[in-house]
Amino acid sequence: MGKNNKKFWEFKNANNGNGELMLYGDIANSTWWGDEVTPKQFKNDLDALGKISHLDVYINSNGGDIFAGQAIYAMLKRIDATITVHIDGLAASIASVIVMAASREGDKIVMPKGSMMMIHNGMIGLMGYLNASELRKCADEIEKITKNVVLPAYERSNQTAEKIQSMLDAETWLSAQEAVDLGFADEIEENRKVAASISNDVLTINGIDTDLSRFKNVPKSFLNLAASKPIVTEQKPPENTDVLKAKLALQIIL
Repeated sequence: MGKNNKKFWEFKNANNGNGELMLYGDIANSTWWGDEVTPKQFKNDLDALGKISHLDVYINSNGGDIFAGQAIYAMLKRIDATITVHIDGLAASIASVIVMAASREGDKIVMPKGSMMMIHNGMIGLMGYLNASELRKCADEIEKITKNVVLPAYERSNQTAEKIQSMLDAETWLSAQEAVDLGFADEIEENRKVAASISNDVLTINGIDTDLSRFKNVPKSFLNLAASKPIVTEQKPPENTDVLKAKLALQIIL
């Protein structure tokens, strides 16, 4: 990558067979402005870790491209190591699917107080003119993707497929306690809290911006927390978080 390109992720090969991954920012199939997480880059860095017995994943992302996220989820599922996922603020959309890769024996998902997880159905952004038949085809494709990609990932929870689908339909936001109660997470980290602020529908959590206008069911309690004085947290995100983000027309996102 060029010197002007910036990434919101970093792998570290720690001592004693442990690895670390910090996964911050939008998830996309290709790097347009240098800040998106791509499956190809992810695989190269994951392979570079070599033989590890445990991987700590620190994630703070509002989602992105569903196919890119599904590829990252599958790669994490295949590694021969236990995984602990730490949600450093927000795991929304396809980012919450990546979190679910920590679903095997010995794996766990940890959420600090004030962090959130959001799950919903896939969405599609349209630019141009489509007729009724084309719109119906788009809707059918989104439903197919939700059924075959999204629902299976959330099986690590203790909820039925019908319950999960109703949560997806409602665009469900989960606090750390709610996520643990429903089986989407395992532990609440008591000694860390999340730094969040909000301005003009833009939510900033530990340095990562989220445009809330694309969501319909953000809980008032979370907005009130973000509107209050931010809480200082020990976990710092990667630097250079002010990069513009490009969105593809007709790109299916979750």
